Amino acid sequence: MGQIIEKLATERGHEIVAKFNSQTPFTSDTKLDADVAIEFSSPELATKHIQWCVDQQVPLVTGTTGWYAEYDTIKQYCTDHAGSLFTATNFSLGVNLFFEMSKRITRLMNQQPYTTSILEIHHTEKKDAPSGTAITLAENVIESSSSLTNWILTTSDQIIHEVDSNTLPIQAQRIPGVPGTHVLQFESEVDIIKLEHEAKSRLGFATGAVVAAEWLYGKTGVFGMRDLLNFEN
Repeated sequence: MGQIIEKLATERGHEIVAKFNSQTPFTSDTKLDADVAIEFSSPELATKHIQWCVDQQVPLVTGTTGWYAEYDTIKQYCTDHAGSLFTATNFSLGVNLFFEMSKRITRLMNQQPYTTSILEIHHTEKKDAPSGTAITLAENVIESSSSLTNWILTTSDQIIHEVDSNTLPIQAQRIPGVPGTHVLQFESEVDIIKLEHEAKSRLGFATGAVVAAEWLYGKTGVFGMRDLLNFEN
């Protein structure tokens, strides 16, 4: 992701003033003079990076997932310190359109005799499961559903149809070389309806992150893709 983001940002006329990775690690003593930072790291590092950028008044775009249990605390920290944060579980325009479609189709399926489930497939290097995108998808579906109240990560020996009717099951698979596939499925006794998004590469994620960084510059607050894309409620 870092290499793709660097290439895109340079092509769009931006200057990369610093890069950090496992070979050149970011530390609390790091000095940084930048207009905005983009962060794709790991769940255990993300909150530290966010707090450091807030303290240094460097607007930050983060695409790291797996830390959202701390989201409310981080949001309050940004608010208390006049920080600038843009966070998204997925920066792809297509995925965010997919999110909006999922809400609408779920409302259509309310009161219909279908069971709902989610399948997500990612590359084997992805550490968190289910993916942040799958969790956001599940939250959108639950919000739009008249019966679903929570989600659960199912294992290979669990059968979706045995899950409580108020629970949305998510299956997570890890296959080498898969950028990201998400399927929202509705199944009845007679048919199956699927809404699916399949990423061809990581280019869509990187493009969204760079556009978000351009949009975030000069703003204060905590934002997401709905703010950037200006979707109507």
